[in-house]
Amino acid sequence: MSQQNETQHKSTAHSAKMLENAEQTTDFLKSIAHAGRLMILCRLAEGPASVGELEKLLSIRQASVSKQLTRLKEEGLVDCKRNGRSIIYSLSDERARKLVNTLYELFCNPSDEDCSSSCV
Repeated sequence: MSQQNETQHKSTAHSAKMLENAEQTTDFLKSIAHAGRLMILCRLAEGPASVGELEKLLSIRQASVSKQLTRLKEEGLVDCKRNGRSIIYSLSDERARKLVNTLYELFCNPSDEDCSSSCV
């Protein structure tokens, strides 16, 4: 293989990998591009929580919270475990934790009275 062909092959392989990464990133961003899901992730970045706790945080019905949790679980961002009659959810993706922390730093001034530790 000539050097030019080898360079083109490497460039094509690099482009394919970039496209794959871009698609994964887009899917990741879509999964958090919802106010309710983002609030859930923010809360779970602080530690595990039950559906009931998340329901109170979001002020929405349990069925709606469960729907958002299901989406986050399907995306691999949260895990759950049963604790008696409760299901406890936790953050399972370190990328999500890092992103939530970065968003908090960018958009939430800790000295702002309207902004609690679970604010983005």
